[in-house]
Amino acid sequence: MIERARYVRIEDSEIEGYALGLVRDAGDEVPSEAPAAGDPETAAAFAICMNAINFGSGWWPTIRKRTGLSGYGTMAAGVRARFEAEGPWSAEELAAVDAGEIAEVVGQDPGHPLMADFAAALRDVGAHLLADHRGRYLDVVEWVKSIPELASRFSAWDAFADASSYEGREVPFYKRAQLTAADLERTGVARLPGSERLTAFADNLVPHVLRVDGVLRLDPQLTAAIEAEELLPHGSPQEVELRAAAIHAVELLAAATADALSPAQIDSALWNRGAAPRYKSLPRPRCRNTAY
Repeated sequence: MIERARYVRIEDSEIEGYALGLVRDAGDEVPSEAPAAGDPETAAAFAICMNAINFGSGWWPTIRKRTGLSGYGTMAAGVRARFEAEGPWSAEELAAVDAGEIAEVVGQDPGHPLMADFAAALRDVGAHLLADHRGRYLDVVEWVKSIPELASRFSAWDAFADASSYEGREVPFYKRAQLTAADLERTGVARLPGSERLTAFADNLVPHVLRVDGVLRLDPQLTAAIEAEELLPHGSPQEVELRAAAIHAVELLAAATADALSPAQIDSALWNRGAAPRYKSLPRPRCRNTAY
């Protein structure tokens, strides 16, 4: 679809040099955040639960952030504290969680729209664990033979739904389904092959970093909308093109490294770059949805 894109293009001339810079900076993987990582069931629970609610970036300006933490960091800190104090949610607890309970965990107003969405996602995880996996988080991993197969299993759950339509065709992104599989591998829970076959985990930050660094070029009106901090409609051609172009650019970058870095590793490097003042000082694309 990138060949038909009207609002976003990839600067092919920038790919090789940018890829070399990524290789020089390699090694900055996103660290595992799992509490009690020595207990595989707890580590799996954290990766699955946290990624089930790893969305809402379009709402971050409206939530209460912990001192020094981003919106995502605030949510992750709340879930981590809950795990450390009480252990992971059981499947039965997840299946019954409501907006008030998750709001208390992450320190937000229970009436905030994200809380109902978070609760719905966690209930879906609980329902799948009970119906298909004997109430065990690790059982999800034990049924598959590769990281892509694990990501595919998550992608079928409502909690991880992430596909858009573009010119009448479905565009499957599956950001959080893939990220969950990757996190399960990073924590040592899923010792499975195939992580190099994952794509970038397309959200709003990776396109932002690539735009700031000149790898992506945007239509002037789209640039103006982003810089004015206007919300992009989820599923709009502009928003779909941003995510798809980022994925395609990362594939080109991975090829330009002669596969020294996988798309998932490049995604991690770009995610880390996005925390630097250069990127945080500029408006990024904002879109309110349950995909990212």
